[in-house]
Amino acid sequence: MVQKAIWIVLVAVLGLASCTGNRAAVDPVKQAATDDSIIQAYIKQHHIAATKDSSGLYYQVLKQGTGANATGGSTVKVTYEGTLTDDKQFDKSEKPIEFPLTNVIAGWTKGLTLVKPGGKILLIIPSALGYGPQSAGEIPENSVLVFKVDLLEVK
Repeated sequence: MVQKAIWIVLVAVLGLASCTGNRAAVDPVKQAATDDSIIQAYIKQHHIAATKDSSGLYYQVLKQGTGANATGGSTVKVTYEGTLTDDKQFDKSEKPIEFPLTNVIAGWTKGLTLVKPGGKILLIIPSALGYGPQSAGEIPENSVLVFKVDLLEVK
């Protein structure tokens, strides 16, 4: 009975291990350096006057807005466009959408606290603050993401 349980556990572990595929582990320090090089090239190519914060997020406030800034726990209403650094659009809101900042990627949570309602911000998000080593729809793994976001409302 005990041997049977051990075999079941062993088979389950091996089965789960095979689900990880053949992906090589990503060194976060090397990936951050790669992302930074990609972002620097993008900024130069598009003539963007971006600021880099301590997390590695690059941003440019295009319009500050008025009122109180969002916090990490705020619910926001926005319109946005998301592209990769090759300018390929992967998402765009057709209508304003509302969501809590606790339910989005870290780059949005950090970035949207930098602008007030009525403001507009350009976010250039390194992969660690985006989807990291996981793909998401049309977004490949370890992708730098670019978002233009209009912050319409903060609750």
